[in-house]
Amino acid sequence: MVNPSSVLIVSDEPDFARTLIASWQAERHLPALTLVSSELWTGQKSTGQDVAYDLVIFGPVGTSDASSVLPAFGADSAVAICVCRDSNSVPELRAAYPRLLVIPQQDAWTQTVILVAGEALRRVEALRRAERAERAAALSHRQATLGRYMLEMRHSVNDALTSVLGNADLLLLEPGQFSASAREQIKTLHSMTLRLNEIMQRFSSLATEMRHAEKESQPETQLPPPALVPPA
Repeated sequence: MVNPSSVLIVSDEPDFARTLIASWQAERHLPALTLVSSELWTGQKSTGQDVAYDLVIFGPVGTSDASSVLPAFGADSAVAICVCRDSNSVPELRAAYPRLLVIPQQDAWTQTVILVAGEALRRVEALRRAERAERAAALSHRQATLGRYMLEMRHSVNDALTSVLGNADLLLLEPGQFSASAREQIKTLHSMTLRLNEIMQRFSSLATEMRHAEKESQPETQLPPPALVPPA
């Protein structure tokens, strides 16, 4: 089950948060919403008590309010949207905070915020999927490198195991030269060598099966030549 996206709403106006949350609840996909006051927001940032959110939405702020609230929005923070009551301050806010998405509080502002927030959250999720894919690809590459190394070394390993196994057999053919405990150790060495040999044989068989499966799964890349149509 995929965890829902997390959205933090920073606002001191109950009507703003109530209107936005009510409109969001009518949508098909509702993220996990958290509401805090601007005082609590700046307090958490100043003390380093930060909680990771996918998106932060600031309530209506003027230039004076922005000077106390928005500086806490750092360059490494989540995506942020600022709903601005004064449309004249929009250019100033965008110039001061290039990563901030500024939306004037005009008609149908809630739908605009929800639309922009949805696109931002989808982008965040796409980046997360890309990061997970990169980590999985890196892990697969390391495993493939190890697998290739084992394939290259399997003949040398088999030769070494054969040598150990042969010498153990020769030692066991001379019962009078070793004590009972030494013979038990040689038998253990013999049995463990047989087990290692079985593992290497299974590894070689598995590599062969994978090569056959890869060949069978490859699509046909050569198309039949086009039929020649005689001239009329």
